[in-house]
Amino acid sequence: MDRNNKRVNCLKCRYYFITWDHKKSRGCRAFGFKSQELPSLVVFRTSGQKCMKFSSKASAEQT
Repeated sequence: MDRNNKRVNCLKCRYYFITWDHKKSRGCRAFGFKSQELPSLVVFRTSGQKCMKFSSKASAEQT
């Protein structure tokens, strides 16, 4: 599988967060929304492209 076709893992993104709202329990700080689904799936369904704001938590901790 080509690297460009791999799905974005929101759990490893620095912008991903969990909310207290059980109807919209997942959120993305980069795009500023909450959703019942993983934010990367919402972004892909809406734009047709994988999330371009993904930033690994590991790289954020190094800086």
